[in-house]
Amino acid sequence: MSSTFGTLFRVTTFGESHCKAVGAVVDGCPPRMALSEIDIQPQLDRRRPGQSRLTTDRKEADAVTILSGVENGQTLGTPIALFVANRDQRPADYQALQSVPRPSHADFTYQMKYGIRASSGGGRSSARETIGRVAAGAIAEKYLREAFGVDIVAWVESVGDLAAPRIDPETVNREAVDATAVRCPDAHSAARMQAAIVAAREAADSLGGVVACVCRQVPVGLGEPVFDKFEARLAQAMMSIPATKGFEIGSGFAGSRMHGSRHNDPFIFKSGRLGTATNFSGGIQGGISNGEPVFFRVAFKPPATIGLAQETVDFDGNPAVLAAKGRHDPCVVPRAVPIVEAMAALVIGDLALRQKMRT
Repeated sequence: MSSTFGTLFRVTTFGESHCKAVGAVVDGCPPRMALSEIDIQPQLDRRRPGQSRLTTDRKEADAVTILSGVENGQTLGTPIALFVANRDQRPADYQALQSVPRPSHADFTYQMKYGIRASSGGGRSSARETIGRVAAGAIAEKYLREAFGVDIVAWVESVGDLAAPRIDPETVNREAVDATAVRCPDAHSAARMQAAIVAAREAADSLGGVVACVCRQVPVGLGEPVFDKFEARLAQAMMSIPATKGFEIGSGFAGSRMHGSRHNDPFIFKSGRLGTATNFSGGIQGGISNGEPVFFRVAFKPPATIGLAQETVDFDGNPAVLAAKGRHDPCVVPRAVPIVEAMAALVIGDLALRQKMRT
C-alpha cells in the first residue's frame, strides 16, 4: 500500500491537508510500553505551523488523540490509531488553482494519475500528511530509547547558499537545535539563515536547505543484506518526505572525491568493543549498522507554492499567470527537522524488531 511504511513496525498515514483530520495507524508496537499523548505531542509541537515568521501563518494546535491500542497508559500490542483534527482550513484560497497546475507541485501529476485530485491544499502531497509520520515516529523513538538507548537528533545545516560550520554529531542535542527558530545550533549561522528566510517571504519567494541527522547508540547488526540495507531503507524513508531532492550518508558525495586510503575507517578498540577511528561510512557497512553514529543529510527544495507571479499554462494549455494565495512556508527545513527524526526512528524501529526475531 502506498500509504504504509515498514515491515514489522508498520505505519499507515491518512488524511488530506484540508479534510476533517489527519493521522496514522501504528501496527507492531510492542505491548506493555507506557504511552500517552504526552509522549507524542512535543514532536508534533515542533512540526506544527505558525511557530514564527519563518513558517506558514496557518494556525493549528495539532493536538493528538490516541483512539486505540492503549489502555491504562500501556500499549496493548494492537494497532494504535492517532487522530489530529484540521481546524484552520481555508479552501477558498485555492479556487484559482482549480484550472492551473502549480509549477513543480503535484497538481499535474496527481490529476494525470487519478483523473481527480484534492481541490485544496495539495491533498496527500501536502506537508500536513507528515503529521501522522511524526506522531508514529514519536512512538518508535520512545521504544528505541527505552530498549536500546537510541538518541536521534536532526538540525538545519544550510538554508539556500548559507551553510553552518560543521556541527559535532557526537555532542549536538535537541536543546541546542531548538535554541533558534530556524533550528540551526550555530547561533551566528542561524541569524543569517533566519534573515534570508524572512527576505524570501517578503519577496513572495522561497528557499531550500539541508537537514543533517545523527542517530546515536544504534545497536550493531541492524539492516538486511542486499535490498533492505539500512541506508537503502533510510534513503527511501527520507526521500518520501515532501520536497526532498537528495540524500547522502556518511561522507556522501564528498567521499567520491577521496582516495580509499583516506576514506577507509580503521578499526580500533574503544569503550570495550571494536569501533572505528573515523566514520566516513556513516555508521553503516555492508548495509548493516556497525555501532558508530548513523549520520546522514537530506536536501529539501524551495517550496513550490509561492506568491510571486509565474508565467505558466492551465490544464488546457492556455497561457496563464499564477500568483498563489494561501499560507505556505517560505522554507520547509525548520519544520522538517522533527519529520526527519521521525522517519529515522521508524526505520530503526522496524529494523530493530526484524533483528530481534533472530535472537
